[in-house]
Amino acid sequence: MADTVFTAKDLTKTYTSGEVQVRALHGLDLEIWAGEVVVLLGPSGSGKSTLLNIMGGLDHATSGHLFFRNLELTGLDDYGLTAYRRRHVGFVFQFYNLIPSLTAKENVALVTEIAERPMRPDEALALVGLEARMDHFPAQLSGGEQQRVAIARAIAKRPEVLLCDEPTGALDSKTGIRVIEALLTINRQLGTTTLIITHNASIQNVADRVLFFADGRISRTHKNETRRAAAELIW
Repeated sequence: MADTVFTAKDLTKTYTSGEVQVRALHGLDLEIWAGEVVVLLGPSGSGKSTLLNIMGGLDHATSGHLFFRNLELTGLDDYGLTAYRRRHVGFVFQFYNLIPSLTAKENVALVTEIAERPMRPDEALALVGLEARMDHFPAQLSGGEQQRVAIARAIAKRPEVLLCDEPTGALDSKTGIRVIEALLTINRQLGTTTLIITHNASIQNVADRVLFFADGRISRTHKNETRRAAAELIW
């Protein structure tokens, strides 16, 4: 049987502003399996980022259940979610959030200093192809290189799960390819379960599964039986 990493059951999220309520997730049921690359596609406001934030322990569901393996995330308080994030989850966002006064290696080292079983910063940077740039400051790096430093920082603590919210959104298509290549390398070499939110439909070809979102629900799912071969053809 497949090793299930996430299980969502009737998961809902409602945001309230005054008398207005916005339902971001509508009774979502979902399973994510270990080692998968899953792409989440859909228009803005369809619930993709809300789901990723709840999976990452950055937000609370309104109702329903979400499990990380045997741990019920929807039953944890803020302290429990912080411990969960620290031990199990790496994040990559659209904007890199690097510290300008630190080198690439030093930015990655910030995570390795507090992780339980980290890899060396130079090892993490080598995984994303930046071993020759580790002593450069963010201002000396291109946008794609800065994003790859952010990926190295996210995976340096050896997370089981890597959650990526529009990781190529601020990049041109050629540079975005390098970033996706880095994510696939990490998935292939470390077995990290990887979820990627994107508006770029072509990225779906590198995924094991594509989840199409609409109005807070998964409207359909596509399983790509040949994603490795497809990825090689594209890149």
